[in-house]
Amino acid sequence: MRISELARQAGTTTKAVRYYESLGLITPERLPNGYRDYGEDDVRLVREIRTLHRLGIPVERTRPFLECLAAGRAHADDCPASLASYREAIDDLTGRIESLTARRATLIANLNAAAHRGSGVVPAEGRATGDTDYLTLPADLPVPDDDGAADHLPGMKVPGLALLDTAGRTVRLDTLGPRRTVVYVYPLTGRPGTDLPEGWNSIPGARGCTPESCGFRDHFHDLLEAGAGRVYGLSSQDTDYQSEVVERLGLPFDMLSDPAFGLADTLGLPTFEVEGLRLFRRLTLVLRAGVVEQVFYPVFPPNEHAQQVLTWLRGNPL
Repeated sequence: MRISELARQAGTTTKAVRYYESLGLITPERLPNGYRDYGEDDVRLVREIRTLHRLGIPVERTRPFLECLAAGRAHADDCPASLASYREAIDDLTGRIESLTARRATLIANLNAAAHRGSGVVPAEGRATGDTDYLTLPADLPVPDDDGAADHLPGMKVPGLALLDTAGRTVRLDTLGPRRTVVYVYPLTGRPGTDLPEGWNSIPGARGCTPESCGFRDHFHDLLEAGAGRVYGLSSQDTDYQSEVVERLGLPFDMLSDPAFGLADTLGLPTFEVEGLRLFRRLTLVLRAGVVEQVFYPVFPPNEHAQQVLTWLRGNPL
């Protein structure tokens, strides 16, 4: 068939077909008179390219799928190379989403500041509320000792553990791809009007979860620019509790919930008990390609920790 007929059947333009051909994605036969002759296989390939492109996969990166079909597979994603291309596309989209989310958070903050500038009305985030106690750390907090409880973690494979995030998605930490994922793990975040466990301030490394989260919020865009593909906070608190924290603190990233301590039990993360509650000790994992690349433990002071992670990322570029 002629190129115009191929374009009609595949639902595209002749210009697009010529572009695919220039990339070597389709290779029509040549008739004795020099005209290109396209077949039904070419129609299928062009349709596959268009379908993948609509999903966000660049035309230039559809080759593994087309080669899978050429190898005789029933589906273009039946081959390992196709699955790897899916993961790359997902990583790219995730990075773009998180970057846009950070920009959106900055725009909202700028809008609120501009709208209230000179009006005498203090924006919500600037009002003195019950959050003040959680945002301000006592000067005499005990410094946690490095007891070696995280020494075994660098180089460990990330378990195939599925955790729920505050967007309602299931996250597999072992399939997050080659981009760095920062997971800061903490005991629990306080909530205005809710008492913290007795003696909380005297437990080394316990106090400061809200300031730590605010630090990652404020440095979120910088962390992405320094090479972090994702940032997650993680605790044993349930998803509803975590969702309230995300909304109240204006976090531009999602939080993970691990109430069953699956990550602690599979990786051997340190935990502690207070008032009958088992809680995570504060530490941060940098994950890459299914492996623990870097560990921060102990973490202190928590309100400066995001800057510590940022400094490490900038000093260890990929």
